[in-house]
Amino acid sequence: MASKPTLIFVPGAWFPATAWTKLTTILATAGYKCVPVSLPSSTTGLPTATFLDDVQAVAAAVRDETSAGADVVVICHSYGGMPAQSILMDLDKPAVAAGGRVLGFAMIASGFTMTGMSFLGGLGGVPPPSWRADMETGFAELVADPMALFFHDLSEAEGAEWVGKLGKQSLRALSEGGEHAYAGWKDVPCWYLAATEDQALPVEAQKFFVKMSRDAGGDITLKEIKSGHSPMLSRPEETAEFVREAVDDFVKKGGMVKGE
Repeated sequence: MASKPTLIFVPGAWFPATAWTKLTTILATAGYKCVPVSLPSSTTGLPTATFLDDVQAVAAAVRDETSAGADVVVICHSYGGMPAQSILMDLDKPAVAAGGRVLGFAMIASGFTMTGMSFLGGLGGVPPPSWRADMETGFAELVADPMALFFHDLSEAEGAEWVGKLGKQSLRALSEGGEHAYAGWKDVPCWYLAATEDQALPVEAQKFFVKMSRDAGGDITLKEIKSGHSPMLSRPEETAEFVREAVDDFVKKGGMVKGE
């Protein structure tokens, strides 16, 4: 029996890699190797951290697995979808022909990267109402209550604990780096988990993103979950089932690689 693909987990802006722990614990018990990635832009506390730093952090984790012959599925949350998808700009067919390959993306309350466009560029150059660009500190500063924004469907105690774990988010990573952005979702199949009670990225916007990507030729399977922006914390069992179903589908399809 072929080995199960390795699962690479990419968090969103402000979020630490430990936000995946509930989910990875469930999936590890089911026999999956799980590799959470820490994004430099939200964990180093440095305003100089770039989008390219984030892309390279994800790519390094993926290459560690594919170079050892393992296939990979990348699970990404929120902003994390952008550096995750962009790794396929460089992980082309020659780079992985002798090893494993990226089979697909499992996206959670995320977006679809546009080649050549920064995160803020995709928003028209203007931050959403939930955060502002602090040009003095170089960080993206949350102005909305993070508890309400990200964790409203957790208990008050657990939500407060996660609010305390949020890091400083480099503004540079969100506003620059478009030259490193790549629409990797066009190269491999994707499953998308839309959070219907999301206060950070309304479900209507999530479904609109899915429609646009399908219209552009993406192979996107849409699922829904009754949760806020962080279902890996509030609905870990259901989110794990979504990941398992996505992985099974990707394995059946065999993945695709740019250039094939």
